[in-house]
Amino acid sequence: MNTQSFLAVQAGGGMGWLSVAPLIFIFAIFYFLLILPQQRRQKKWTAMLDSLKTGDKITTSGGLRGTIMALKDDSIHLRVPPNNVLLEVTKASVTQVTTPEEEVKNK
Repeated sequence: MNTQSFLAVQAGGGMGWLSVAPLIFIFAIFYFLLILPQQRRQKKWTAMLDSLKTGDKITTSGGLRGTIMALKDDSIHLRVPPNNVLLEVTKASVTQVTTPEEEVKNK
């Protein structure tokens, strides 16, 4: 193997790294802008579901607002005004817990 072919092989190896660098850079941007924030939101939502208790006022993904009357493993019994109808909804449909401070602000 002569010197020229040896240098060509080394240069080709260096160019391979430069062609992969943009892909690594793009993946890093996607990770920090999309994946990491979604994981944080998921952990926060799971913690909110774990902290639910009877008497909490919640809003579901379907727009129902009511008070938790009973909790089961994967469902919630919800009392919905104005007629105090009792509904059973899944825990996964809960999007927000309304605190008393938020209720005062909204009125």
